[in-house]
Parts: sequence; C-alpha cells; structure tokens
Amino acid sequence: MIYVIGDIHGHSAGLDRALGLIEADGGPDARVVFLGDYTDRGPDSRGVVERLVAGAQGGRNWVVLRGNHDRMFTRFVEAEGEHDPRISSGKGWLHPDLGGPTTLASYGVDALRPDVQAAAHAAVPRAHIAFLQSRPLWHQEDGYLFVHAGIRPGIALADQDEDDLIWIRSPFLEHQGSFGPMVVHGHSADQTPTAYHNRLNFDGGAGYGRALVPGVIGGGQAFILTDAGRQPMPRGD
Repeated sequence: MIYVIGDIHGHSAGLDRALGLIEADGGPDARVVFLGDYTDRGPDSRGVVERLVAGAQGGRNWVVLRGNHDRMFTRFVEAEGEHDPRISSGKGWLHPDLGGPTTLASYGVDALRPDVQAAAHAAVPRAHIAFLQSRPLWHQEDGYLFVHAGIRPGIALADQDEDDLIWIRSPFLEHQGSFGPMVVHGHSADQTPTAYHNRLNFDGGAGYGRALVPGVIGGGQAFILTDAGRQPMPRGD
C-alpha cells in the first residue's frame, strides 16, 4: 500500500497530524508520496519544507514531488520573476490570493519591504531552494502515476510539458477516458480527497482552510485516513 498526502500549503500542524495518521495505520516506515504545493497560503511554509528536507535526509520512505507553488516560490527567491504565464488573472506570487506573503513571513521577511526579493534571497536557506528545485515532476509505481496537477490526454508521459504537469486543469479534469495508469494528483481542490473513475484527487482544500486529509491506495482500493481509521475515499462520479 502507498500513502498519499496532497497539497499542504504551509500547514505544518496539518502535516504533523497527517503523518501521525499514516504512522498509526502503516507504521513508521510507510511508503508516502507527497504531491507538491508545500508552500504558500498557510502560516508555516518554512516548517513544512524543513520537515520534508529532514525526512529525505533521514532516509524516510518518501517520494516528494514538485508543485506549481513550490516553483513560484523558488523562482521568486532566485530572482526569476514574480509572475507565471499560466496564471490567467495576471496575479503575481506576492498577491495574497497566491500566498507568497505568508511564505515569506514564515522566513521572517515582510513582503511589503521595497527590497523584498533580495531579503528573501538572503533569508531562505539554500538547502530549501535546492530541495524544492530538485523534486521530480512525476512518479510511477504499482499501476499509479503520481503527479501534482495531471497530464495532457493523448500525450506520452515522456513528452508531457512541465507546465502541464504542475498547472493543468482542463482538459485533464474533464477527460473521461483511461489515462493508462490511475492518475493520483492534487492541485484542483475538491471539498475532500475524491475518487473518480480514472483519477484520484488528493487536494482536499488545505490551502483554503480545510483539513489536510491523507489517504492510502493499492490493489485498486482507495481510502482516506481519519481519527476513526480508514474510510472509503468519497466518489466524485
């Protein structure tokens, strides 16, 4: 069985609770895949990244993928820009809706200071940037394809565009056919992690104030983890 944690968005307390539920169900060596978006919106992006870095360095049985918010964060810190062309509203990473200011605050940087980019570059540990930049875009295991946002239908995995892997919604979400492997993703928030016939969405909206709900999958089965134990993953189709 493989445990899954969707978009965390700076909620370190939620991450601690999710990991506690996973350990209670599968033990300390459980296989966990994290689907990206560790930063932004929540109050403690730094704490989340530190926990993931420590787990990777400590040899935990974890796969940690990259999300679009993680890329926006590292690009800003590395002076590669505040705006991403995939944001149709034109809002930049420093807009409160995107959540950059709360991420910077977790590193002790005020987003309103005139030299905010330089201050961010000085404050964010190089190890955090290197870790996030080095995260893979997808992972395939046991008949599942794990990816942050999804894939473009009809395109071979090797030919998928990075922007699609971390940003796509349409036409991925509307696609009714098989993707081959079952796609396990986040990025597009449902009210709770939700199972569809060709994909499993583990973004339950932690970035919008809802609980971070982990799950466990394997053998064609999908469950969410609660204080009462495993529950069938809610269906969306």
